[in-house]
Amino acid sequence: MEKVIRVIPHPNYTLELWFDTGDHRLFDVTAYLNRGVFQRLQNVSLFLKARAALGTVVWPGEIDLAPETLYDLSVPIDRR
Repeated sequence: MEKVIRVIPHPNYTLELWFDTGDHRLFDVTAYLNRGVFQRLQNVSLFLKARAALGTVVWPGEIDLAPETLYDLSVPIDRR
């Protein structure tokens, strides 16, 4: 399973992710913002507090996303 080693949250509710596989990917969180605990992430200041921990992305208040979701539903970033 791929693990998140670095994340940069962006104000447009996307996460720029680096995985231990060397992959650099972009995940759009907007589809989750109306679901359960993720509704709190509509507060952009909270969303921007995302950090990489335990192989995934976490936020204050015990909010996280599964690393396999982050990998499988993200798109590659090509920064050539």
